[in-house]
Amino acid sequence: MTQAFWQPIQLSVEIALISCVIVLVLGLILGRVMSNVTFRGKAIVETIFLLPLVLPPTVIGFLLIVVFGKNSPVGQMIEWIFHQPIIFTWWAAVIASTVVAFPLMYQSAKTGFSSIDVDIENAARVDGASDLKLFLFVSVPLALKSIISGVVLSFARALGEFGATLMFAGNIPGKTQTTSTAIYIALDSGNMQLAWLWVACMIVISFIMLICVHLIKS
Repeated sequence: MTQAFWQPIQLSVEIALISCVIVLVLGLILGRVMSNVTFRGKAIVETIFLLPLVLPPTVIGFLLIVVFGKNSPVGQMIEWIFHQPIIFTWWAAVIASTVVAFPLMYQSAKTGFSSIDVDIENAARVDGASDLKLFLFVSVPLALKSIISGVVLSFARALGEFGATLMFAGNIPGKTQTTSTAIYIALDSGNMQLAWLWVACMIVISFIMLICVHLIKS
């Protein structure tokens, strides 16, 4: 196999890993907070968190372009700091993958934290555990199965992201061309053999991810 074949796969894995780290941190924090608090409008906030699960990828890509585009305050700030726009860059692909993968991590983390017996956490507080120690050494270990399941599913989702990435990050070989976009281009150009090879690689990786989730939950 040539470097040109492995490059989209390597890029997809790198983007998925970075996205997974980001959604893990955000998912743990927000999942913990939302599992413990009740406030007016909570359902609306949670709906916003989960919205990328049901929105078409093109809609997500469009919204990312609007938020991070040159005409937006966020886009102008990024261009002023880094002297280049974020659209059609490696980080644009990371952002797109993070957005679509976050709901899976958030939902898994929240489910895990919600299943913890409150008496166990209260006992840890009585023993003098601070909020941080309680979170790291009691809550996270007790919700670990759900958290790991969320990580695996988020990684798989980020790995296979296509629509939002194509719109927001483009399809630049060696820079933003992931396996999903490479398959699309190969199919569009009639190179079925190359497309099948990439498809086979993605099926194997996705199969392994799902097996891991099954083993974790069993």
